[in-house]
Amino acid sequence: MGGWLVRDHRTAQSALPSSDPAIPVTGDAARAQDVPIYAQGLGTVQAINTVNVKTRVDGQIMRVFFRQGQEVQAGAPLFQIDPRPFQAALDQATANKAKDEAQLQGATRDLARYAKLVGSGFQTRQSYEDQQATVAQSQAAVQADEAAIETARLNLDYAMIRAPIGGRTGALLVDPGNYIQASTGTSLVAITQIKPIYVNFTLPATDLDAIRQNSAGHTLEVDAYAQDGKTLLATGSLSFIDNHVNTSTGTIALEGTFANANERLWPGAFVNARLILSVRRNAVTVPVATVMAGPDGDYVYVIRSNDTVQRRAVQVASRQDGMAVIGSGLKAGEQVVVAGQYRLADNVKVKLEPAEPTTKTATAG
Repeated sequence: MGGWLVRDHRTAQSALPSSDPAIPVTGDAARAQDVPIYAQGLGTVQAINTVNVKTRVDGQIMRVFFRQGQEVQAGAPLFQIDPRPFQAALDQATANKAKDEAQLQGATRDLARYAKLVGSGFQTRQSYEDQQATVAQSQAAVQADEAAIETARLNLDYAMIRAPIGGRTGALLVDPGNYIQASTGTSLVAITQIKPIYVNFTLPATDLDAIRQNSAGHTLEVDAYAQDGKTLLATGSLSFIDNHVNTSTGTIALEGTFANANERLWPGAFVNARLILSVRRNAVTVPVATVMAGPDGDYVYVIRSNDTVQRRAVQVASRQDGMAVIGSGLKAGEQVVVAGQYRLADNVKVKLEPAEPTTKTATAG
């Protein structure tokens, strides 16, 4: 009776499964794509030109032609200073010129008559020479009048203050109705040119050789990112490499120029500047969480066709933007475990599960 009981127990044990259940994981395929190789540094946005608009003549501000923060073109009217005193000065200078020109004509005719009479003895040589001096004085007076007219015309033109450059206006510093003087040097408004615009940034001096080699023969691209490091604001080009290394910081100063057509770069703002040194073509990439670190180096779990995994050593060329660039050990298209690999070992059976959907917060980020 007892022997039969033992035999039945062994039969029941042999009916249990001999293998462990499949481990749920999330998989994805390694991708081949062009990956930029870049150096990154903190940059500051700087306007190409900033002009403080001041008056060249004295007078009362009669009118303002712009709104604060408005985009203006070069030569656009900004302020109108009372033009009446300058118009009166121009009229007076014009009248003086007309008077002196009439005197010059009379003196010139007298000189012509004296020239005919001095030879026959009806006019002395001294009278003739005196008349020559009178004509010269009248000519000088006319020239002085022309200079006075030009000065009066310039002052009248300066009464209309125009934008010296195109750009965006700042705050209005002097309200209409105020009397301003050129001698005080008071700024009326500042105009900042932001299209195009500069980004000044620094990189470690160790990158200088790579920068110079890659910039030989073509212009390097510079990308300006927001301070979160993810939002691309604008794309420009490297326009300046400083001629010396800052020995106190061990950095090299560089400058990128951006068209800034959408005005996403603002003077004084801090950005993350990425200098694209080169592009690695058809590089094999996987999410950075896919790569595990072991005592013998980096490795990934490759999913076989029979739903088992293989632990495979890989060489990581770089890690950037949440992505690992694989130098060797993995081919594009191979399935790898991107989540759940911490419970895995070589030849373990896995069960693929769909990736978790991203939350709204992650998507917004």
